[in-house]
Amino acid sequence: MPKNKHDEQKLINPIVVLIRNTTWRCGKIEKPIVSYLRKRKNIFGKSETALRDVMKIMSYAGFKRQDFLDALKRLEKRKIVVLLAL
Repeated sequence: MPKNKHDEQKLINPIVVLIRNTTWRCGKIEKPIVSYLRKRKNIFGKSETALRDVMKIMSYAGFKRQDFLDALKRLEKRKIVVLLAL
């Protein structure tokens, strides 16, 4: 049995993976997300980024957390990005 609450919680590090490089019919919040993931892919050669890093960049750009998460869900529904839990 876990001794305290901290032992019960498991760390989940969600990762955002860019599948399709398109911003067609994207809104004003989805476009910066896709462009950030595109730039990361071009610079580092990896199509995956930690969700925490993307949220930090978007909060600096002035987007609210809930709006960002809604936009990410819309992108996932349109199969532009995939969220993986590791």
